[in-house]
Amino acid sequence: MVPAPYLAPAWLPGGHAQTIAAATLARRPRVRYRRELWITPDDDLVAADFAAPEPRSETAPVLILLHGLEGSSQSHYARALMDAATARGWRALVVHFRGCGGEPNRLPRAYHSGDSGEADWIVRTVARRWPGARLHAVGVSLGGNVLAKWLGEQGSGCAVLQAAAVISVPFDLVAAGLNLASGLNAAIYGRHFLRSMRRKAAELSQRHPGAVDLERIRRCRNLREFDDAFTAPLHGFRDVMHYWASASSAPWLAGIRVPTLALNALNDPFIPAVSLPAPATVPREVKVERPQQGGHAAFIQGAWPGRLDYVPARVLGFFERGA
Repeated sequence: MVPAPYLAPAWLPGGHAQTIAAATLARRPRVRYRRELWITPDDDLVAADFAAPEPRSETAPVLILLHGLEGSSQSHYARALMDAATARGWRALVVHFRGCGGEPNRLPRAYHSGDSGEADWIVRTVARRWPGARLHAVGVSLGGNVLAKWLGEQGSGCAVLQAAAVISVPFDLVAAGLNLASGLNAAIYGRHFLRSMRRKAAELSQRHPGAVDLERIRRCRNLREFDDAFTAPLHGFRDVMHYWASASSAPWLAGIRVPTLALNALNDPFIPAVSLPAPATVPREVKVERPQQGGHAAFIQGAWPGRLDYVPARVLGFFERGA
C-alpha cells in the first residue's frame, strides 16, 4: 500500500512540506476524550485519554498509542488514529509519557526515548484491565522507538499484544539526533521542541530544586545540547551519546516476535534514510515499509494542506487482517 501523491508547494522540500502541513494545517478530526490519571509503580502520575465513543463490550479490540516527542492526545496523528479506531468500534486510548498531556508528574524525572520499562507497565496495565480483548499498540516517533525497543527486549514475552505498529521511528538515535540538531531541522523544529522542553525543565526545577542544572539548560541551542544537559543526567546516562546509543531500538529489532509494521518515509527530514533497517535485517515478524514520500509522522495525501487518513487506514488494516 503506497500513499497517494501529495500536492505540496514547490518552494518547500517534500519531506518538510509533509511534516509541517501535518502538524499545522492538515485536516484533522475532532476527537472527544475522557481522561484518567494513572499512578505508576513508583508513585508517579501519567494521564490516559480515552477516545469517545467508548465501546460497551469488554472484548472490543483495544488500540494503545504511545506519542512522540512533546506529543499528546491532541497531536495530529493521535486524533487521526483515535477517530479511525473508534469508528470501527475499537477502544482507543493515548497514554501520555510523564509530564505530557498537560499533567505535570510528581517525581524528579521526565520521559526519554529508551524508556521501555514504561511501555511494559502501560501495555500490561491495559491488558489486565481488558483480558478478553485483542490488544494492539502503536508508537509514533519517540513512542515508536520506545515500543520497538520493548518488543525486542521482551521477544515472545510480550504475547499480550496481538500486533504492533511503529511509525516514523528513529531506530538509530545517534544518526537522528545529530540530524535533528543541525541545519534546517534545528532552525525549524529544534526551536519548537526546545521552547516546550525548557519550560518543563524549569517547572521540574521549581518542584525539585537541584535536580537539574537549569542555567545550563537555558543555554542549550539545540536538542543535542538539551539531551546532554537534561535528559541524560536526569535519567542516569553519562552524557548525550551514551543516552542515544543505549536508548536506540535498532539493536533490539532482531528479538521482535510479535507481528509488527514498521513504517518510515524515505524523505523524513528527521531520520536519515541510511539509518533505517533494511527488510533483510529484521525477523519475519517485522514488516518494513519505506515509501518514498511521507515526511515525519505525516503521510499526507491529496491537495494542500492534505488528509491524514493514510496511517490510520494502513495500521488498522494491518491489525484487522490478523497482521
